[in-house]
Amino acid sequence: MTGAILRPSLRFMLSHPAHLVAMGFGTGLSPFAPGTVGTVLGFPLYAVFALWLRPYEILALAVPLFALGVWACERTGRALGISDHSGMVWDEVVAFLVILVFTPKRWPWLAAAFFVFRFFDVVKPPPIRYFDRNVKGGFGVMLDDLLAAGYTLLVLSVGKQLIGQG
Repeated sequence: MTGAILRPSLRFMLSHPAHLVAMGFGTGLSPFAPGTVGTVLGFPLYAVFALWLRPYEILALAVPLFALGVWACERTGRALGISDHSGMVWDEVVAFLVILVFTPKRWPWLAAAFFVFRFFDVVKPPPIRYFDRNVKGGFGVMLDDLLAAGYTLLVLSVGKQLIGQG
């Protein structure tokens, strides 16, 4: 793509609040697996929110965070010249926050949630792939990760039933 910014810089990220948000406050600048690094940001962010908010309040907070992501990813994607640039990781952060609300707070479950979510986000099984390819702009960027979160929660729920834990 002509004129696209393939490797955004710290200067680019700090040039507009939308870029800072879309790039996950710097996690999207990672030269290796920025989506994975962005997902990791969900852990401390959830921990901070959980200090003051109940799980249902974190879920309610995810709605404006999603809307913020639509705006930030739309604007940042346009500025980068790539509508769903790999450095934009706010979609992973918000989707993973939703997952963490429903995940038992024990390391095996948290690790499973992380790896299952990354699997669905990368592989994009149907219908995630359809929406990823056909819904454009900031909403499209955010939507496919929310769908991957739904798949993740389904797998974790089945796992809880099979193992008999919660």
